Amino acid sequence: MLKGTGRPVYSGVAIGKIYVYKKAETKIYEKCSDKAKELKRFSLARDEARAQLDALYAKTKREIGEEQAEIIDVQKMFLDDPDYVEGIEDMIGQGYGAAFSVHEIGDAQASMFASLDDEYMKARAADVRDISDRLVRVLSGADVSFKMTEPGILLAEDLTPSETVQLDKDKILAFVTRQGSSNSHTAILARVMNIPSLVQTDIDIDPSLNGRTMIIDGFTGEYYIDPDDALLAKMTEKKQKAREYKEALEKYRGKPSVSKTGRKVKLFANIGNVDDMKYVISGDAEGIGLLRSEFLYLGRDDFPTEDELFEAYKKVVVGLNGKRCVIRTLDIGADKKVDYFHLEKEENPALGYRGIRICLLQKDIFRTQMRAIYRASAFGPVSVMFPMIISVKEVEEIKAFCAQVMAELAKKNIPFARDTELGIMIETPAAAIMSDELAKHVDFFSVGTNDLTQYTLAIDRQNAKLDYFYDAHHPALLRLLGMIAENAHKNGIWAGICGELAADLSLTDTFLKMGYDELSVSPSRILELRKNVIESEV
Repeated sequence: MLKGTGRPVYSGVAIGKIYVYKKAETKIYEKCSDKAKELKRFSLARDEARAQLDALYAKTKREIGEEQAEIIDVQKMFLDDPDYVEGIEDMIGQGYGAAFSVHEIGDAQASMFASLDDEYMKARAADVRDISDRLVRVLSGADVSFKMTEPGILLAEDLTPSETVQLDKDKILAFVTRQGSSNSHTAILARVMNIPSLVQTDIDIDPSLNGRTMIIDGFTGEYYIDPDDALLAKMTEKKQKAREYKEALEKYRGKPSVSKTGRKVKLFANIGNVDDMKYVISGDAEGIGLLRSEFLYLGRDDFPTEDELFEAYKKVVVGLNGKRCVIRTLDIGADKKVDYFHLEKEENPALGYRGIRICLLQKDIFRTQMRAIYRASAFGPVSVMFPMIISVKEVEEIKAFCAQVMAELAKKNIPFARDTELGIMIETPAAAIMSDELAKHVDFFSVGTNDLTQYTLAIDRQNAKLDYFYDAHHPALLRLLGMIAENAHKNGIWAGICGELAADLSLTDTFLKMGYDELSVSPSRILELRKNVIESEV
C-alpha cells in the first residue's frame, strides 16, 4: 500500500479506480525554412484556437456556470495579447518553427506568472500554458483522446480549464494533482462539483497507476493506493458518516441562528460574482456579507461602465429578496494586476497601491462604482464597505465623496437609498488599534481576518515556507478581534467577520463571547456554522 499527502481543497472521502491523465504527445520542429508560411500557419492556428474556445465557452457555461466560462474568455485574451503574439511572431521571423515559438514564449510567460506572489496571478500561468498547448496541438495536428469508462479518481500533473471542461464530470469522484493551489482551476472546479480533491500531492504520476484503487481523504489531505481490506472498510464507513452528517445539517435550514443562551448572530455568505447567488440561496444564507467587486473588472480589456456595474449589483440585490447585501468596493492592487489599470510593479504589493488607495487617488474609478452601488440600493438593503483603511482621515474623505455622489444622483432624480450603510473593513493593525475612533464615523465594521492575520504576524500567508510559523489563533490576533467588537458596540455600530476565521468552528464560541453580530462565510458552510451556533452554550 502506498500512502501520501497533499493539500485538501474540498472535504469528503472518495474511493475509486485511478485514471492517469496524460497530455497527447506532439512533435515540435525547432527550425523552419519558410518564415512567411509559418507566420500564416500561426495566424490560422490562432483562428482555430479561438473557434475551439468559443465552443468550450458555450459548453462550460451550460454545464458548470458562467463564472467558469469566464476563465475561457481570459485565455482568448492571450490570443490577442501583444506581448504574447508579437513574441511568437518575432521568433518565427528569426527562423524558428511556429509550434516551437509558441512553446518557448508560452513557457517563458507562464514561468513569469508562476513566480509572482499573488495566487490569482499565479493562476494565469495555467492559462498561458493552456492556450499555448492548444496552439501547439493545432499546429502539430495532435489530438487528446482521454476517456473515463467508469467513475474514478483523476490523477494528473495539473489540469487546465479547457482540459477539465472536456472531461466527463459525471464520472469524476475526485481530482488529485501534483501541482495547483487552493485557487487553481482544479480546486475551484472541485468546490463547484462538491467533490473531495487534493493539490500539491507528493505522488509520482506514472501510467502504471492506471486502474489501481485509490482513497482520497479530503478531511486530512491523505491518499492511499492499493489499500488493504481493513483500511477500505474504515474509509468506506468514514465516507458514509460524512454523507449522513451533511444530510443531518438540513434540519438547521431556515432556523434562527441563536445560541442556547439567546445570543443572536447573522450568518451571511461571501461570494465572488453574480452567478454565485444560486449557492447563497441553496446554502440558506441570511444575506451577503462580502460581495467582491473585483470580478466585474477582471477578464476584460477596459473598465466596466456604470450601467454594467449597476446591472450586476442590481441582479444580486434583487435576488436576495429583501436580505442585506454588503458590497466591498474594488480591491484590486499591484498584486492583482489588471492591464488596463496600468499599475506599476511593486516590490511589496501586499503593502502597496491597492484597495481604497486606488479609489481615493483615482476618483473617476471610485465615482463610477459608487454611482452604480447607490443606484442598486434602490432595489433592496445595501451596505458598502471599504478595504485597506488605516485612518479617520480616509473615512472622512470617503464620506464626503459619497455625499457628492448622492447629490449628483438626486439632482438627476435617480432613485437611491439615502440610508445606505457605510462601513469599513478592519484588516490592518492600524485600523484595529484605532477602531474606537473609527467607529464614531461609520455604520459597521467587517473584519478581514486573512489580511489582519498576516499583517499582525508579519507573515506572508501565501509563502508556504512560513506555514510552520503561521498561527491564525495567535493571542495577539484574538486580542485585536475582541477589542474591535468592543469598540464597535461602545459606539453603537455592528461588527462582523468576513475572513476565513469566521468559518473556524473552534472559534464560534469565542466570537459569540466577543459579541460579533455577523459571520460571513462560504455559502456551503452556512448550515454547519448554524448548527454550531444553535448548540453553543455561550
